[in-house]
Amino acid sequence: MATILVVEDDPGIRGALVRALTERGHTTLSADRGMTGLQSALDDQPDLVLLDLGLPDVDGLQVLAMLRAVSDVPVVMVTARDDDAAVVRALDAGADDYVAKPFGIDQVEARIRAVLRRGGRGPAESSSVTIGELVIDGRTRKVSLAGEPIDLSRKEFDLLYALASRHGEVVSKRDLLAEVWRQPYGGGDRTIDVHLSWLRRKLGESAAQPRYLHSVRGVGLLLEAPTDDGA
Repeated sequence: MATILVVEDDPGIRGALVRALTERGHTTLSADRGMTGLQSALDDQPDLVLLDLGLPDVDGLQVLAMLRAVSDVPVVMVTARDDDAAVVRALDAGADDYVAKPFGIDQVEARIRAVLRRGGRGPAESSSVTIGELVIDGRTRKVSLAGEPIDLSRKEFDLLYALASRHGEVVSKRDLLAEVWRQPYGGGDRTIDVHLSWLRRKLGESAAQPRYLHSVRGVGLLLEAPTDDGA
């Protein structure tokens, strides 16, 4: 079972979630304010955060942005049914999934299981990949370039590994959305572009002067070793 942090200002919803998740064997923490929840996420290191979008002190998207700056903990956003635009922004900002109010505990539990399962499989179960001077270890989730370690966020690593596992092949953004973000629909190009920009910066390259990460216009992304050390 997992340690779940519930950040929800509605006492009825918060209490029901805490009780139901605890009854199902989870260790459950709770906070009724965004900043309190952020502090708890940093101090208590939960396995997953259920984060309400509509918090009274700080908007849930702001809490997500602050959390993503310092932590890779999986986040499931809790939202009202008419928050479609906010949901898209949350997913683009790094949320792993969302659940809409009103919801049943079975639905919430299923989302939690799915997100935690995704975080515990795939690259973590695979071996290392070496491409030029870039080494990506799927078991330890560590990356090095020319022997120097590179610190990547969870999603940055997942994106890099998804490309590395198919290096030399152009991978469509739609496939990457489905594989890395579990979004089998369009409209997430910005999410990929942002993470790609961060990856390039950490690999010491840019879109104008790519070495490992190449954009193929209208098709997708390609990871391959540089043709020479000066590339």
